[in-house]
Amino acid sequence: MLSYCTNVHPAEDLAGIVAQLDAYAVPVREELHADRLGVGLWLAADVAAGLAADPAARRRLTAELRARGLAVHTLNAFPYGGFHAEVVKHAVYRPRWTELARLKYTLDCATVLADLLPGDADTGSISTLPLGWREPWDRAADDRATAALAEVGAALARHDRPIRLAVEPEPGCVLDTVADAVRWLAPRVDPEHVGLCLDTCHLAVSFAEPAEAVAGIYRAGLRVVKVQASAALHVAAPGTAAAREALASFAEPRYLHQVRERAEDGSVLAADDLPDALDRLPGRGPWRVHFHVPLHARPAPPLAATTDVLTTALAAVREHEPDRFPHVEVETYTWSVLPPAHRQDLVTGIADELRWMRARLPGREVCA
Repeated sequence: MLSYCTNVHPAEDLAGIVAQLDAYAVPVREELHADRLGVGLWLAADVAAGLAADPAARRRLTAELRARGLAVHTLNAFPYGGFHAEVVKHAVYRPRWTELARLKYTLDCATVLADLLPGDADTGSISTLPLGWREPWDRAADDRATAALAEVGAALARHDRPIRLAVEPEPGCVLDTVADAVRWLAPRVDPEHVGLCLDTCHLAVSFAEPAEAVAGIYRAGLRVVKVQASAALHVAAPGTAAAREALASFAEPRYLHQVRERAEDGSVLAADDLPDALDRLPGRGPWRVHFHVPLHARPAPPLAATTDVLTTALAAVREHEPDRFPHVEVETYTWSVLPPAHRQDLVTGIADELRWMRARLPGREVCA
């Protein structure tokens, strides 16, 4: 179940989404010489609502996908809309899981995915945000989010085909790390219907040891439902002039790029965006930056990419899931905001990433 995530494309209406599949997904499939290509669809909330209300539209979209040799096993329901606006930043964390709009969007996505799943699919998955940005958050918010996730779990249990929700920890959010997500989810959700989305860029930024983080998920009785295969920026000596110049080229206005610095005593210092980190963090220990960089194209020194965290995490998941591996979705949504020297033709870049990923998933196809 290896796919690439279509949140790299901007369309937020059904005609535009189909046009993007023709412009990018079909050429990627052809470049890979694959009979079927896995696509992890991102449907903005209005599109998901329209499809959920119209069974005939879902049938037409299913036919459009099949005609193009595309297979959908997973949806990315983290961004609600406006993901390619001029400035996104904190807006991507709204609506939160305390709001009815988030619940409705997720239920709409489940209705859509149930019809889009190929006949040979064992299960579907939907990734979602880790409750919301960390502030403001209180006990009342906790209770509302708990009730909303319980409602989603009950709705998923009623579907004829198994669909699971995958909560995706992210730096700066209520569920900042994998450990935070495990502590919050374990006593609250039915693990048959709700688990984790392991974004390996986010995991790397937290400086958690990947195998131990994965083990903690399974010790708690939860599962990795989906892996978002992604890599963060790493710089060993961020205080040098060369490192600061290289990092500054990645500071851009659309997305939030959280930064973590590991201090000598093992503690982790935090900044909510790269410009803030360059102004405020001491730069005496290594940095990890939440900037999804292409998996196959390593940045030039003094920067590096955390692909080792990705491969270690995948190996750990395989140990715990020897018989049923989670969906794997390559999620480099940042192609349009990469520094010019790091950009690549999008079709070629996506195909190269999928080749890189496929080589590290022996025996797995580019789609299910």
